[in-house]
Amino acid sequence: MRLSQIFSPRDREYFDLFEEAGRNALHAADLLDQMLRNFPESAGLARDILICEQEGDRITHDIIQRLNHTFVTPIDREDILELASRIDDVVDYTEEVADYLGLYKIEAPMEQAQRLAHILFQSTRQIVEAIPRMRDFKDISHYTVEVNRLENEGDRVAREAIASLFDNGIDPMVVIRWKDLFERLEDAIDATEHVANVLEGIVIKNS
Repeated sequence: MRLSQIFSPRDREYFDLFEEAGRNALHAADLLDQMLRNFPESAGLARDILICEQEGDRITHDIIQRLNHTFVTPIDREDILELASRIDDVVDYTEEVADYLGLYKIEAPMEQAQRLAHILFQSTRQIVEAIPRMRDFKDISHYTVEVNRLENEGDRVAREAIASLFDNGIDPMVVIRWKDLFERLEDAIDATEHVANVLEGIVIKNS
C-alpha cells in the first residue's frame, strides 16, 4: 500500500487545497495574459487579479490553519508550508504586475511584456496539471521539464526586453517603470519553477 493511501479523506484535504491554489494561480495568470494582450481596454482586469491574490491568501491561511490542528499529515509539514508559500508567490507577483500597470500609468504594453505574460500562463498551466499527480506521487518530470524550459525562455525574453530599454534613448522614467514590470514578470515565472521544484521533491521523497 502506498503511503498516500493510508490517510483518511480529511487528511487528504491538503491535496484539494493545493489543487484549488493552483487553479487560482492559473486564473490570475490567464487574466494577466488577457490584460496585457488587450491593454489598455482590459485595465479593469486588475481588479479581478487582485481578487485572485486575496483568494490565494485565503487558501494559504486555510492550509496553515489545518496544519495547526492536524498531527498526522500526508506529506511532511515543511513541504506543505513550502508548497503553499511558493504557489502563493506566483499569484503575488502576478498581482504586482497588474498593479504596476496602473500605478505607472502605462498607456500601451510592450511586446516583450505580452510574451512574458503568456509564458507565465503556460508555465502555471503545467503546474496545475502536475499538482493532482502528487496525490499518488506519480512521476511529474514531463511537467517540471517543461516548466524549466519556459523559465529559461522567460529569462531570455526578460534580458532582451531590459536591454532594449537602453537602445533608443527612451525617457529614463519610462526605463525605470518598464524595468520594474519586466523584473516582476520574470519573478512570477521564476516562482512557477520554484513550485515545480518543490512538487518534484515531494514526489521523489514519497514515491
